[in-house]
Amino acid sequence: MNIGEVVDLVKGYVQQETIGPLRGAGRWLAYGSAGAILLACAASMLVLGVLRLLQNEFSSTFDDRWMSLLPYVAGLAVCVVVIGIAVSRISKTTLHQD
Repeated sequence: MNIGEVVDLVKGYVQQETIGPLRGAGRWLAYGSAGAILLACAASMLVLGVLRLLQNEFSSTFDDRWMSLLPYVAGLAVCVVVIGIAVSRISKTTLHQD
């Protein structure tokens, strides 16, 4: 075995053990980031929709000083439900799948 073969063997090993998994991690991070951004946009639109629905359709119901906070509490409840669903769907997977 000469020096050139050893260098080629080391290069192949480095590419197999570092560059391959990094490509998979980059793809995993890209899909995860895109999903998180889309989920955040959808959740914020849902919460704003619930808030505006309650404020517009039931405005006479929420005229009292403390009752005017009820639409915001409902929006917070929707946020908690969305966060609960998102957390329940989190699963630990490995980046390197054999």
